[in-house]
Amino acid sequence: MEESVIFQWSVFRSLLAILQWWGFNVTVIIMNKWIFQKLDFKFPLSVSCIHFICSSIGAYVVIKVLKLKPLIVVEPEDRWRRIFPMSFVFCINIVLGNVSLRFIPVSFMQTIKSFTPATTVVLQWLVWRKYFDWRIWASLVPIVGGILLTSVTELSFNMFGFCAALFGCLATSTKTILAESLLHGYKFDSINTVYYMAPFATMILGLPAILVEGGGVINWFYTHDSVGSALIIIFSSGVLAFCLNFSIFYVIHSTTAVTFNVAGNLKVAFAVLVSWLIFRNPISAMNAVGCAITLVGCTFYGYVRHLLSQQPPHQELLGRPRLQGIGWNYFRL
Repeated sequence: MEESVIFQWSVFRSLLAILQWWGFNVTVIIMNKWIFQKLDFKFPLSVSCIHFICSSIGAYVVIKVLKLKPLIVVEPEDRWRRIFPMSFVFCINIVLGNVSLRFIPVSFMQTIKSFTPATTVVLQWLVWRKYFDWRIWASLVPIVGGILLTSVTELSFNMFGFCAALFGCLATSTKTILAESLLHGYKFDSINTVYYMAPFATMILGLPAILVEGGGVINWFYTHDSVGSALIIIFSSGVLAFCLNFSIFYVIHSTTAVTFNVAGNLKVAFAVLVSWLIFRNPISAMNAVGCAITLVGCTFYGYVRHLLSQQPPHQELLGRPRLQGIGWNYFRL
């Protein structure tokens, strides 16, 4: 009976973590697009930097001021060896996402982000030499095909935004692997991860933001009509970004990185619908079909991964480990 209650609570906590992540994720995406398109604040590096500054302040307040979470002490060597690489990849991921939002519609960007399972498999195959069941590769076919169809038929296609979103998928895969390694290997909680990660990300992004966009931001201050209300929206997106960063690591800590990626694919349809209702970007019939094929492919991929995870592990010929599904546990330290 007690085990049943614990299991139900675990499932409820995982579901709650996923739902709050969906809410914060879609809200931040819509607000960022609004900032770039409606407020004419076309500076993705600066927006990303504001997000990380707000995350740094938020984590400090939660741990040091409100003392809602105890501080997990990390040796300086481990900060640079473990947290800094994850911060760097996470920073690249956020910047590429904002850059893609600057140039392409939310619906197109979110569809491309569904390419993440494919980049994850390819990354592990090329870099870590992991081997996958043929059904995993087959499940990626509709994902890749749907992305190609969506890209060819996208009415607001922009090559720079498309490439930024595509490379963002690669950064997402790498970031998720590193995040789970840190959380599970070092028993980090989500708020401590943000506490250590966000200052690194701010340090990494601060100088490039000033050098590349500083002049444009100053000019925007002098030319924009309602600077005060615009700044409220921009910094509100930063506060929500802190909540999003917290929820991302909370999802990974409460479930697994695989569930995180699969749940991310399920929110795409909702994000596409909300963005279309707000921005009314043109979507052709074939473009919608391509998006649907991608989502079906992601669902099929999750189903295949689940089937393979139920099989007992066995060794590949020549003694090489065979990776069933995604196999994130291979990266726990």
